[in-house]
Parts: sequence; C-alpha cells; structure tokens
Amino acid sequence: MAASEPSRYLARSLPRAFVPTARPQGFCLRRNVSDQASSKSAPADLNELESATSLTSTTLSEATAKSFDPIARTKARKKQLPRSRYQFRSPKYDRGPLHPHQPPPPSDPSSRLYVPGPFSLPRVEQTYQSTVASDILTLCYVHNPPGFKPPPKAPRLRSWDDSSPYHKNRPLRGPRGGDVLRLLRKPINFNNVPQLERITIHSYVKQAAQENSSWLHVAGMAVQAISNARVETFKSKTSVATWSIAPGRDTVAVKAELRGEDMLHFFGKLVDVVMPRIKDWEGVKGSSGDSSGNITFGLEPENVALFPEIEVNYDMYPPKMIPGCHITIHTSAKTDKDARLLLSAMGIPFYGKMVD
Repeated sequence: MAASEPSRYLARSLPRAFVPTARPQGFCLRRNVSDQASSKSAPADLNELESATSLTSTTLSEATAKSFDPIARTKARKKQLPRSRYQFRSPKYDRGPLHPHQPPPPSDPSSRLYVPGPFSLPRVEQTYQSTVASDILTLCYVHNPPGFKPPPKAPRLRSWDDSSPYHKNRPLRGPRGGDVLRLLRKPINFNNVPQLERITIHSYVKQAAQENSSWLHVAGMAVQAISNARVETFKSKTSVATWSIAPGRDTVAVKAELRGEDMLHFFGKLVDVVMPRIKDWEGVKGSSGDSSGNITFGLEPENVALFPEIEVNYDMYPPKMIPGCHITIHTSAKTDKDARLLLSAMGIPFYGKMVD
C-alpha cells in the first residue's frame, strides 16, 4: 500500500506525454473520398463490390407468367380460407391513436358503429329547417353599417372600494342582486340560430315510498313508453316527513333524456296530439325558464294519459297510477327570450308575464 502511493503521485506529476496510455493507439485506417477523387482507375479493393443493384425487378419468362392462374389455384384448394381472409373486420376495441390497427370512422360502412341513413328527416326537423330557422334569423336580424363599433360595456364583476385593508387581494364581486352571472348573448346569425338540443322527462312518485314500488314501476313504464328511451331511477336527496321519505333510502323518481330523432318525435307528439287536447289549458307560463334558454313545464296525470302510447294500451296502466311529469326543453339559446321565440314558432303557446 505504501509503495503504490508514491507511484500514483509520480504519475500525476509527470507530463501527459510520458504517461503510458491504457489503449494502444493503432494506425488510422479511415479513407476519405477525396483521396481517390483524382484517380482515373478504380482502386483494387473496389472490384469485389457488385456491379448490379439488387433493387431491380427480375424479369419473368413468358411461360411462367401464363401459368400463373389464381382462380384455378383457389378452386384447387380443398379447404376454404377463413372469412377474415376475404372480408375486412375493423378492430373490436379502440386501442388508442398510436395503435397500427385503427377502426374506420362510423360513417364507413365497414365500421361496427355504422348506421345507415337517415333516409328521411322527421317532420319537426323539416319544419325547422324549411321555415322556423329562416323566420328566427329574419326576426332577430340586427343591421350594423360598415365601420360600426359597439359601445363599451360595463364590467360584469364589481371591484371593491378599498375602504378596508382587507379589500386588497379579494376577488371581484358579483353583480348586484345575486352572484350568478348569466350567459352572454351573441347576435343571432346563420351560425347560431337557436335549436332544440335535448328534452328531459322527470317524474316524482311519492306513493313509491308511502305504499309500494308498483307505483314506480308503472311510472317507469309510462315514461319509457311515451319517450322511447330507457329510464333511470333515482333516490330521494331530501327528507319529507309528511310523505315518510328519507334521503338515500327510497327510490321515488324516474327520468329519461331524449336526443336526436327520439327528441323530435316526442316533441311532435307533444305539440300536435297532447297539447291541443288539454282542456282549459292556457299554455306554458312566461316565467318558466332558468335564464339560460331552458324551458320547464309540467303535465298532470290526465294529460300524460293523452299520449298515443298510453291510450292504445290503456288497460296496461291503471288509471290511478299514471304519473304526472315535468318536461324540460333544453335549447341552444342563451336567453329565455330566444328560447320562447323558438318554441312559439314550433307550436308551444306561452301566457302571462314574460320573464327573461
């Protein structure tokens, strides 16, 4: 150990040229291109390389080309290949965007999600596209001349008056009268004409907790029949002592959400069949909105019985157990005024004071 210490210090003190290297330095065998650039004849070591490239296609003889017959080869096969060899089947599961096998888009007929159609539009959709949309666009048109600049608007959130040192880093206050900011209404043009988005049917059955669950079953079947959609059941969130309802214990409500053609067919039945037959019905209240373009109204049990699906199978639903329901029509409008304009044009009457 003592003998190795001086040798280590000696190696550090000597110049680098005198220190033996661990790797033997051999001759550099690298050859540059410019070494042979001026020579007219190729060097001897390049003669071993192939003169022809392997990327050229080989020429087949005429006899070999005529003897190739894939149809005869298929007929000579005793056992047919599996169907997957003849027909493309898209992947059953989506394995992510980086997987080499990607399913085709739903619009492709080979997709598992492909649905043919639509072959014809529902009557409500035809009426909206041909008449209602253009009428709303005409009624809500606001002409702005070239170079028009809208006047500046006041800020929606209020600042603090700095009367207290605690106002220093507080967030801005909400508007007066409440802390809820309403949706901003943009001028209606051809891009944002209000239209129906979805319809929600909700029925609350208190007898399901007071008596038995058959009331809930009848309500679910009735809502499912008139909506053509699978219903969901919900438990109570609050307690009602007079109805013997405890939160989270009793299943007392059913709900169905309609979109697409189911929504349009239900809306057509509601406007053309049910509403005209309701006796002494003035319409939907003008205040029945949430200030965001959604309108809600209710139907009594005797009004729900006017739907064609209930009337044709009236014996299936006991008259005393047919439920009432609340119907919420969700539109793409930002204000209740635009939503009422859309629904009025499509056949729903309103009465009373109009609240925006």
